[in-house]
Amino acid sequence: MPSCSVLRLCQYETNKLVRIQSVRLGSLKWSLNAAILLFICVMMLWNRKYQEFDLVVSSVTTKLKGVAQIRLPGVGELVWDVVDFSGASQEKNSFFVVTNVIVTKNQKQGRCAEVPSKGRSSCRSDQDCEKGGWDLHSHGIQTGSCVKFDVLKKTCEVSAWCPIETKTNPPRPALLAAAENFTVLIKNNIRFPAFNFIRRNILPGMTADYLKSCNRGNDSLCPIFRLGDVVRSAGEKFSEMAVEGGVIGIQIKWDCNLDPLMHRCLPRYSFRRLDEKESNRTLYPGLNFRFAKYNQVNGVEERTLYKAFGIRFDVMVFGQAGKFSFIQLIVYVGSTLSYYALTTVLIDWLIGTSCYSAEVGQNYSERKVEDVQDQQKVILGVSYVDENNLRLVKRSLKKSLQDVKPMSVLPRQEDPGHLRAVLCLLQPRMDQDQDHKADQNPRPAAPSWCKCDCCVPASLPQEQLCCRRSSGGCISSSPLFDQLVLRRPLLEAVLLYRDPLAPLEDRVRTAALRHCAYQQFISWRFGSPPAGCHPAVPSCCIQRIREEYPSPDGQYRGFRPVRTTITMQGGANGEL
Repeated sequence: MPSCSVLRLCQYETNKLVRIQSVRLGSLKWSLNAAILLFICVMMLWNRKYQEFDLVVSSVTTKLKGVAQIRLPGVGELVWDVVDFSGASQEKNSFFVVTNVIVTKNQKQGRCAEVPSKGRSSCRSDQDCEKGGWDLHSHGIQTGSCVKFDVLKKTCEVSAWCPIETKTNPPRPALLAAAENFTVLIKNNIRFPAFNFIRRNILPGMTADYLKSCNRGNDSLCPIFRLGDVVRSAGEKFSEMAVEGGVIGIQIKWDCNLDPLMHRCLPRYSFRRLDEKESNRTLYPGLNFRFAKYNQVNGVEERTLYKAFGIRFDVMVFGQAGKFSFIQLIVYVGSTLSYYALTTVLIDWLIGTSCYSAEVGQNYSERKVEDVQDQQKVILGVSYVDENNLRLVKRSLKKSLQDVKPMSVLPRQEDPGHLRAVLCLLQPRMDQDQDHKADQNPRPAAPSWCKCDCCVPASLPQEQLCCRRSSGGCISSSPLFDQLVLRRPLLEAVLLYRDPLAPLEDRVRTAALRHCAYQQFISWRFGSPPAGCHPAVPSCCIQRIREEYPSPDGQYRGFRPVRTTITMQGGANGEL
C-alpha cells in the first residue's frame, strides 16, 4: 500500500475535452473570447488595475477675507471685518462665518426675573422658588423670591447677567447676509508616503498675480472661493441658509496617476450640504453659538451678548495615487482568466437547449458526461417477456428482485442493427426444427417467486428474478431462444466478428460461449438500455445457458452488477 501511495504522487491528471467541428460554434467562441478580452482591457485601463495604490495624507489651512457694513438693532451702523465675521476660533479643517445675530446690550451682574420658557412654570409666591436652585435651561441661580416678569406673569428671581436674553428666533432676513461676497483661500498640502510624493493645491505655475485675479467660473483649479458660489454649488440659497445657519462640505479629491507617460495629479472640488436643512423635520435646526464683548462703564463691568448664527465650512480631503506595479498586473491577469469560463458555460447551455441541434446536443452530452453509479445504489434493468417495458429498480439486499417496486418504467428501445444482423444469420435455418437436449438431471422444485416453473432457488435476493411478471410459459423454452441465445454457430460467428484473428481454441471455449450467450440475451430482450442501467438476466435463462455451456468444475461467480461486457479472455468460470 505505501508503494501505491508513492506512485500516485507521480501521476498527472487532466480534464477530458470534446472538440466539436462547427463553424458557428467556433465563430461564437472566438467572438465571446474577444468580447471578454476587450472588457478586461477596458476595465484594467479605466480602473488602473495594473497599479499599486496609496491613500492621501493631508493638511488644510484657510484664509478668509471680506469686510461689510451692517446695521444691528439697538446698536446702529457697524463695519464688520473678518475678525468679527469668523466668530470663534477655527476648528481643524473648517472655518465659521457669522450670517445672523441676536444682540442683548448692556448686561450687568445683578438680579432680575427669569425668562419663562417651555417646561418652566410661573410662580405665585416665594415658596414656589428654591433658593440656590437651577436647571439646564436657567440663565442664573434662583434667589428664592418670586417677582414680576411683566404685567401678567411672575417668575422666580435669579442672580445672572441682566437683562436676560429674551429673543430666541433669528431675524429674517439675515442681518449679516453680506458675508455672501466674502472669499476664502484654501491651502491644501498632500503627501503619498508609499511613493514619497508631495503636492499642494496651489500649483507651481500659480503666481501672486494669478491668485489675485483667478476666478472659479473659468478656472476649476483656482483655490480661492466666493462663499456665495460655494453655497450655490451645494444646491442651496445663501440668503435662506444665512438665517439659521448650517454646515457645508467642501470636498477635495486627489486622483493621481504617477506613471511617467500618464502623469496627472490635480485636485477636483465638489460641494454639498451636510446638515438637515428642513427646520420643520428636525429639532434645533441650523448652527449657532454665543459670544460676548466686555467693557467697563463707571467702574462696572458690562457686556454685549451675541447669539451668532452662521455657516460652518468643513474641508474634507480624500484620494489616492497609483503607480505601475508588475505584481499587481500579474494578480489582475490571473484573477480575470476565470472570465473565459463564461464562454464554455454559455456554449454548453446553448448546445443543451433547443436553440441548437438536438442531435448534436445529445451526441455532445454522451461524449462529455459519463454516469458512474455508486456501488450501494446500483440501478438494475428488468425486462419481462409478458411486458413490453423496461423496469428500473434499485438493488435490494433484503427483498427478492422479482418483488422490488420499480423506480420508473421506460419503453424498451430496440437495437435495429443487432436485429438485422441476427436475422441474416438465422435466415438459412429458421425453418429447420431444432432438437432440444433433454435434461440429464431433473431440476429442483421451482421457488415461490418463480412464475414460469423453470427457475432454480437462489440465496441472493438480486438473483431471485423470473422471466415473467405473471404465470405462463418460460422464454427459455421458446424455439427463438435456442436460435438467438444458445445456437453455437451463431455464438462462434459473433465471437469471430469481435476478434477476427482470435485462435480457434479461444472461439470454442465454453466460458466464452457462455458469456456471449448472456450478451445475446441482453441485446435481444433489453435492446439499448439507458445509460447507467445494469441488465439483470432471469434465473431460468441463466440456468438454461449454464446447462448448454457448463463450467467444467460446476462453479460460477454468480450475479455481478457491473456494465455488461463480453471478453474472450475471461476466466474459465467467468460469469455475467
